[in-house]
Amino acid sequence: MIPVRSFEGRKVALFGLGGSGMATARALLAGGADVAAWDDGEAAKGKARAAGIPVVDLAGAEWRDFAALVLSPGVPLTHPEPHWTARRARAVGIEVIGDIELFCRERRRVAPLSPFVAITGTNGKSTTAALTAHLLWQAGRDTQLGGNIGTPILELEPPSAGRVHVIECSSFQIDLAPSIDPTIGALINLTPDHLDRHGTMENYSAIKERLVAQAETALVGVDDEPSRAIAARLKEREATNGRPHIVTISSTPSEASDVYVENRMVCSHDREGTSVLGDLERAPALRGAHNGQNAAFACAAARTLGLSSREIASGLLTFPGLAHRMEQLGRIGRVLFVNDSKATNADAAEKALLSFSDIFWILGGKPKEGGIEPLRPLFPRIAKAFLIGAASDAFAATLEGSVEFERCGALEVATEAAARDAALSPAKEPVVLLSPACASYDQFANFEARGDRFRALVQDLIAARKGAKAHV
Repeated sequence: MIPVRSFEGRKVALFGLGGSGMATARALLAGGADVAAWDDGEAAKGKARAAGIPVVDLAGAEWRDFAALVLSPGVPLTHPEPHWTARRARAVGIEVIGDIELFCRERRRVAPLSPFVAITGTNGKSTTAALTAHLLWQAGRDTQLGGNIGTPILELEPPSAGRVHVIECSSFQIDLAPSIDPTIGALINLTPDHLDRHGTMENYSAIKERLVAQAETALVGVDDEPSRAIAARLKEREATNGRPHIVTISSTPSEASDVYVENRMVCSHDREGTSVLGDLERAPALRGAHNGQNAAFACAAARTLGLSSREIASGLLTFPGLAHRMEQLGRIGRVLFVNDSKATNADAAEKALLSFSDIFWILGGKPKEGGIEPLRPLFPRIAKAFLIGAASDAFAATLEGSVEFERCGALEVATEAAARDAALSPAKEPVVLLSPACASYDQFANFEARGDRFRALVQDLIAARKGAKAHV
């Protein structure tokens, strides 16, 4: 835990008692703050009381007594309208912040020179954060990994001179961290997402830009127009102020980029020429062009932190990958089963579709704006689609006449049907791919629950196949 002493002896309102909210309340209490915590859910409030966290009905509180409101990132700050606690806080002129901001203040207080890598982007930030941490761990560095990827930031070990914090940051978290100032800030890419929470693409991009704008070194992708625009603005600032130092990154060969991927090799180009940082062909967990982009960012961060090319190349080979992100679950004969449940929008699903050819595609759930029409150029890669969830009708209309499809309704039905049809394919490596291009909330609590269910179904199919062979 990181005790937060920046509010020692002062009253702090806290709303949202999920995982990060509970961790934040404990960290504030450990640092001597007088915490008044609240949540709309009775179960969450009961859990907090059981943990010794003061639960106070903020609706009846005297807000002028509070020094700040610490808001859970899942609670609307601005759109579709500000949460009532945010309105109350602003009405009395107190700041509204989140756990990332508390970490930044504590870091500046106790170890301002401790390495802090903050990673964001519409897609790929979890893999990039995990890979960056893995490269550092493999090189023997004391490294803490957390934030949006899983472990709440304030549950990690405190900042210190020899310890690196690698933190995945969502746009919601950045919006609540006005002074975020990482040693290395990474902006991987930008495509429309979470516009219900940010209003416009311009607002969304501006929030993401804040993370790299205040960094010492900014790693910025240049494979999409919004990110290129940010890189150009920051380069102008670098030319005038010398900070942040800009490193541009591309997933395709580009001498105009500082780090790029060519023929599955991560290359770095500087005044001294071009050097190779790693061979992705030998890294099975980093299949696909999108993982080339992720690897380029991780390699650039690791190199900035002083790792050698040898250390980086070695670490890439042993990266195990992440659950629910093109996770290879196993095979039945020639058929490969891949869990890409994290693909909750079309842009994320595109990365998986580009990585395979003979695809038996399981998709659907709660649809997002734009549906799967942007994926039409990749339809020739799909042998057959298996539709689940609330998006079935809309997706069927898009696929009609272009891709054979089957309405399955439930994931269980789709998995069995896809495995059956893939086994009949003459292709060298048929792939049963769960890459839903949808949120999970119509049938599952989250994408993890959806992916876990798919993994269990595939494991049952593999076990049944082994059992059948044993009885032959």
